[in-house]
Amino acid sequence: MLYHLLYPLTSEISGFNIFRYITFRSAGAMVTAIIICLILGPLFLRLLNKFQVKEHIRSDGPQSHKSKEGTPTMGGLIILSGIIIPTLLWANLTNYYVLLVLAVTLWLGLIGFMDDYLKAIMNQPKGLVGRVKLAGQIVLGLAFALGLSYWGPLDLYDGTTTIPFFKNYVLNLGVFYVPFIVLVITGSSNAVNLTDGLDGLAIGLSAICFVTFAILAYISGRADYSSYLQINYIPGIGELTIYCSAAMGAAAGFLWFNSYPAQVFMGDTGSLALGGAIGAIAILLKQELLLVIIGGVFVIEVLSVVLQVLSYRYRGGKRIFKMAPLHHHFELLGWPEPKVVIRFWIIGALCALVALATLKIR
Repeated sequence: MLYHLLYPLTSEISGFNIFRYITFRSAGAMVTAIIICLILGPLFLRLLNKFQVKEHIRSDGPQSHKSKEGTPTMGGLIILSGIIIPTLLWANLTNYYVLLVLAVTLWLGLIGFMDDYLKAIMNQPKGLVGRVKLAGQIVLGLAFALGLSYWGPLDLYDGTTTIPFFKNYVLNLGVFYVPFIVLVITGSSNAVNLTDGLDGLAIGLSAICFVTFAILAYISGRADYSSYLQINYIPGIGELTIYCSAAMGAAAGFLWFNSYPAQVFMGDTGSLALGGAIGAIAILLKQELLLVIIGGVFVIEVLSVVLQVLSYRYRGGKRIFKMAPLHHHFELLGWPEPKVVIRFWIIGALCALVALATLKIR
């Protein structure tokens, strides 16, 4: 809104020309997001406590988590406020990519909200039925894929995707492009959801992903930088830097309340929305395969669950890990929760640096 209100006044007040620059508006979005979260956080905490929106700890989880019973959940509302409001204030709202990612965020945030509502308020431990939640994610993925393929602003989304470490090769998915997009969005949203099991873990790793994608979006939106690094130049995609910056600010603001010991959990409201947004941005930047590296910790967490289930089913009840997802395994090995979180953050940062290094290693 600020962009649309103030930038047109440049001819009368030259200082407003600063709103032309994505870097300035990204910084503004990040600062705004932090302030919003710090202001709204205590208000949401009071409301969540007032209406008894409490987390119910699973009986089959680590025993050390029993002390977290009753912690307010649905804190994803703080995160969504910190992302959506700054994006609306600072971004170009006629930009196709920004509108698309906002739609993904809102849709998955709504699905997560319904799940949290059923669990925390309606006392239904399983929340939203799994197949209903999955159906909502698949419908979103299909709409996203078809929107890009048939109504997107460019013919760039033609069923191909870039391959990390290679500059002259693309992977042509053909008829599998739509299912691939559905898999990316569904997989990324569920991966963040699975990782959200320790105080500050998922939000910190999400922030690292958004920092990386902010850099990639800015580079991809500039003809000079993208040409130099020999990656796809996508006109207008640079506006996603503002969304990513708002998400970074929202992550920092939410971490104020979610760091150990957490005062509030994000719940599915936050985790599904964050994961879906990360997947959607990777698709728009045509960096779907690079997402596996950028979100390496999320991928490892999902694989740990898959391997644990397969091992239990086909090896006569034997388990690979003490507990899955993987962060619980290290907890049961005796690592304090903050140590697990910080070490996973470090690994996440290393994954992000490797991903950025692929821009030159081609």
